[in-house]
Amino acid sequence: MSAPLASWNDTPTKTAIVDFVQRTTTEGSADYLAPNDRIAVFDNDGTLWTEQPAYNQLLFAIDRLKALAPDHPEWKDDPALGAILSGDMAAFGKTGMKGIFTLVAATHAGISTEDFGKIVRDWIATAKHPVYKRPYPATPFEPMLELLDYLRANGYITFIVSGGGVEFMRAFTQEAYGVPPQQVIGSTGKTEFKVVDGAPVLVKLPELDAINDGPGKPVGIDKFLGRRPVMAFGNSDGDLEMLQYTAAGDGARFMALVHHDDAEREAAYDKGSPIGALDKALTEANERGWTVISMKDDWNSIFPD
Repeated sequence: MSAPLASWNDTPTKTAIVDFVQRTTTEGSADYLAPNDRIAVFDNDGTLWTEQPAYNQLLFAIDRLKALAPDHPEWKDDPALGAILSGDMAAFGKTGMKGIFTLVAATHAGISTEDFGKIVRDWIATAKHPVYKRPYPATPFEPMLELLDYLRANGYITFIVSGGGVEFMRAFTQEAYGVPPQQVIGSTGKTEFKVVDGAPVLVKLPELDAINDGPGKPVGIDKFLGRRPVMAFGNSDGDLEMLQYTAAGDGARFMALVHHDDAEREAAYDKGSPIGALDKALTEANERGWTVISMKDDWNSIFPD
């Protein structure tokens, strides 16, 4: 069996993680945590897998829009959908959040949750990342996969708390990360119970229910977990409130940000990035002594072989 955290260099970051886990799982330690209190939460995009040049769920939605377009000639007249179908992503970007909601409604709604999950799994299994040219199951970060395994081996319960769509993530998190669907919290759309051909199903509606990002993350954690995490990992300003909420609890706490600073092996971005901007959270991490994980310095590999 390989050593735990083998893809992590022997830096203060790795030492801090191992030290925290040992202190909180060793009976008699002043920081010992009972197994039920060992809760670790992880953002998904940019924290567990790559998010550049666009969130993977957005790339999925674009692929699905193109696949469905022959049956919807009216889409070419929509500012957002027509821009995507003509290849003008700059024009699509100008449509902002309204354009994104239009895209999600066109590609995610009107089908059962079971059918949607199958569509996502088929896409994950067959599509390739536009930059790394590898299947999406090969785009999670190897060091984070090792960290998830290491925490679970020490009695921690690992949850994903992401701004991504919950049904999109639940289709693959078990296979990708070992995180079962019931331990995934994400943004949600509304669903409706129906009986279709004699079978009861939940049908996805083109309406937003809740956005699980920024301040929505601690709200989602409280709503679905009912307790405060003791470890939290993110990579952007959208994760700041989740880290603040974790830090405000009593006893031992561990907050960390994955800093994308490796342009050679993955990407280098933080402030000003349209995807995964890291500004306020990085400043607060440095001020409060939270751990900042350098992809360049702390990881000896990025993706699984």
